[in-house]
This record gives sequence, C-alpha cells and structure tokens, in this order.
Amino acid sequence: MGIVKPSDEGTSDKPFSHALVAGIDRYPRKVTKKMSKKKIQKRSKVKPFLKVVNYNHVMPTRYSVDISFDKTNINKELMKDPMKKKKARNMVRTKFEERYKSGKNRWFFQKLKF
Repeated sequence: MGIVKPSDEGTSDKPFSHALVAGIDRYPRKVTKKMSKKKIQKRSKVKPFLKVVNYNHVMPTRYSVDISFDKTNINKELMKDPMKKKKARNMVRTKFEERYKSGKNRWFFQKLKF
C-alpha cells in the first residue's frame, strides 16, 4: 500500500488526518520459463484498490516504493463518482504493472504472509 495524497489537517467532511492510498487487491501469480507469452501476460495482471484511510489505521514501515502518480487525475473527489474512480484505478493498474514488468520492488508485488 502506498500513499498517493496525504491530508494531515483533515477536511470538513473528514475532520481527522487521513490519506488517499493505493494498494494491491490481487497480486500477480507465479510465472515460469516454460509458460507461453499469453499465459505470462495473463498471470502478470494486478488488481489495485484506491481508498481513503485514517492515519490511525496505517502503520509506517522502513519500506518505500517510488511510484509517482498523477495527482491531478487521482484525488479524493474522484472517489465519489464510480466511473471516475474506475478510470483512476485503471491508471494505478498501469503504473503497478509497468513497475512489476520492470522487475523493480519485487517485494511489493508479493502477498504478505503473517
């Protein structure tokens, strides 16, 4: 989960410190060398989520991902309209899949096991 846009002071509708976050709902599946390109492409898909979260429910870690999102296209106003939210989620999906295919931040695309 990565913070897209923080709001430290809060707003009139949410009078507490919160942040718009993007994360992965469904992680890419394992890929091997003998799989066809079509199968690899299908297994490399990521299902992202966008959500507004209270800072009390976020735990900071030493890990960070430097994926930059277009803040004009992804903001809290989009969360109210379902079609705009879907479009924003698709933009996040393309960014995540780009990063996954580049091979950087491999730990980010693996499911957390507790």
